[in-house]
Amino acid sequence: MSELTETDTAEENGAAGEGERRRAARPKLRTRKGGAAIPLDDTDRRLMNLMQSEFPLDPEPYERLAAAAELPVGELMERTQRLLDGRIIREITPIFDTRALGYSSMLVAAKVDPEFPHRPAKIINAHPGVSHNYLRDHEFNLWFTIATPPDSRLGLDGTLEVLQRLTGAESIRQLPTLTMFKINMNLEMEGGTDALAAKVEAVPPRELEPQPYDDFDIAVIRAIQGPMEVTQRPYDAAAAEVGLDTEALLAHLEGMTERKILRRVAAILFHRRAGFSANGMGVWKVAPDDVEEIGGRMAAVRGISHCYQRPTYEDWPYSVFTMAHGRSKEECDAVLQSIADEHGLHGEDRAVLYSSTEFKKIRLRYFTPDYEAWEREHAPEAFAGAPAAGAGGS
Repeated sequence: MSELTETDTAEENGAAGEGERRRAARPKLRTRKGGAAIPLDDTDRRLMNLMQSEFPLDPEPYERLAAAAELPVGELMERTQRLLDGRIIREITPIFDTRALGYSSMLVAAKVDPEFPHRPAKIINAHPGVSHNYLRDHEFNLWFTIATPPDSRLGLDGTLEVLQRLTGAESIRQLPTLTMFKINMNLEMEGGTDALAAKVEAVPPRELEPQPYDDFDIAVIRAIQGPMEVTQRPYDAAAAEVGLDTEALLAHLEGMTERKILRRVAAILFHRRAGFSANGMGVWKVAPDDVEEIGGRMAAVRGISHCYQRPTYEDWPYSVFTMAHGRSKEECDAVLQSIADEHGLHGEDRAVLYSSTEFKKIRLRYFTPDYEAWEREHAPEAFAGAPAAGAGGS
């Protein structure tokens, strides 16, 4: 793979003036006025807090949720369907651990033409392993997460080489996870700014190594991944597909949780439509010896959904990344400022990158043929002499 870093050729230096003019264009931050896209009452917010935390592994999960929410089960299901139809809840779905399944993944920062970012964004979005893609207010302006399956012919390096060629990106920074302190996209729907800045229980860094799984695990994942319907017994269909009764399927899912393959089943929100119109990526220059302690304490802040240690570069000194979500830029600022004040990280020790455009945000689908199809289209030389995989392959 060619070096995916900023180059220093005479031709590019000669074009520096034009580049600076192009980079002067900065995206505008968008804010949703009036909160959520559809009216939400306190019961809706309480329900979403419950369902983001965990959707029960139970034959009749809505019964358990109704008891926790102190609502009749019929009303709770009607509210859930209304929130799905109103595109406040994106989907109710199992959340699998990408790394535990042997997929390689990372965050990538790309430097593309800021006046015409939509074309490279569209090219990047077409890769089935790209789950998030945002335009951010920085010289590195296109930020995306990408995963490749265990049997990928190209792997991450080869895939990024192809994407750089296709998009014409001037530079790409690879920012893989070195330590995962937190990943929990769980928006605080009931509390205000103080609740977002409050501390919750810190969770030890999560294991990132691939975990053992077999063909039956893959069959279960294929059967249950994706949006779950609002029915009294939503696990029944997946159980029938893999030839189990529902109790046996749920026991298997419990085992997958213990093996760290399945994180949880939960509701995922459209955060902008739910009223969280701002998200700021706070990045921090932390001394190597302090990363483990400080990263763990940053992860304990309620308004931080993701917290990672990532590699640094000469022009990127920030080793700890935190994602803050708020109902306004000011609320994100308050959450990140509380972190800065607690750890004395100010000035050049920190930066905040806000997203202005969400080009893509999906849940990954695992063990599908889309990945190989993309590679065969964009790098056919990697398959010279190899037969096409069956329809169920990855």
